Amino acid sequence: MAPELTLNSGVKRVPTGSTVLRRLFVGALVLGGMTVLVAIVAASVGPFRVPFTHTAATLLDLIGIGESTAKPTEQEIIQSIRLPRIFLAFVVGAALGISGGIMQGLFRNSMADPGIIGVSSGGAVGAVIAIATGLSTVSTFFLPLFAFIGSAVAMAVVFLIASVGGRFSMTTLLLGGIAVSSFLGAITTATIILTDDLNVQRQIIFWIAGGFDTARWESVHIATPIIVVGALITIFVARDLNLLLVSEDEARSLGVQVGLVRNTLLVSASLITGTAVAFSGIIAFVGLVIPHIVRLIVGADHRVLLPLSALGGGLFLLIADTAARIVLSPAELRVGVLTAMIGAPFFIYLLIRSKARLL
Repeated sequence: MAPELTLNSGVKRVPTGSTVLRRLFVGALVLGGMTVLVAIVAASVGPFRVPFTHTAATLLDLIGIGESTAKPTEQEIIQSIRLPRIFLAFVVGAALGISGGIMQGLFRNSMADPGIIGVSSGGAVGAVIAIATGLSTVSTFFLPLFAFIGSAVAMAVVFLIASVGGRFSMTTLLLGGIAVSSFLGAITTATIILTDDLNVQRQIIFWIAGGFDTARWESVHIATPIIVVGALITIFVARDLNLLLVSEDEARSLGVQVGLVRNTLLVSASLITGTAVAFSGIIAFVGLVIPHIVRLIVGADHRVLLPLSALGGGLFLLIADTAARIVLSPAELRVGVLTAMIGAPFFIYLLIRSKARLL
């Protein structure tokens, strides 16, 4: 039986199939139950408050159980405004959570995050182009479309840099991602500074801060299939990622196509992240914090870590978005600002902890 290498310790025995299933079932049950409770709260609170009993009855009515006791106005607010936001926040959080788990595994570094290879910065530039040219006012889907294109182009450029000389290098990929992110960040900053239209400046800053105030069912219908398919692909090759953590040579000896698996994971994580960024703006630290916490609880087996990071990321971002809506009510705090306020101290903690281990 092949060994499993954790990010922070030595070699451990690979959990059996029954152990993996048990951990997945318990984790999914706990996180799923918490998500349902938070969703009910999220659908109830806001400038227009809906009684929890009315919200629960409406949600049950939507799945064919019982009949809603809520007023027509309450039902309309829940179904047309709050539910799309809840679904999109959960899906985006799941995307960032699972992408963070992939990046931390591939780079063997618990401080890696989904935007490490420039995908988020590329999305920001695409969004800036859509806003600055006025295309975002022509159709609500031009902004996420341009953001996704920007993410895809940034990913392609970084991959080309990492493949220079005919040999793919993870080190070059990381350094190339940092360089491309810095360059694209400079473009975004220059656009904000040079534009004379204060409304354009405000829109760009508002988008960069991340949020779900413009969420609609159409956004959910577009983003969800892409993210779900990408997530399933990564979970399918999670066992091979475990073997890569031991060593590439041992993985090859066990029949793993190292290059194919690595590229599949990188492309899937990048596309998932690009889709999330396209519909939410830049929301930092979810992909850093959640996989790390899940790893501390269930271990580094990616067959468990990746699915639970997705569920944990969705739950975390749903909680953050709900808090962002009510903390300054009737005004809203941008959810990206709130996650940064939570994630930055956690990142500092990781740095101190890593330094302490080296001493």
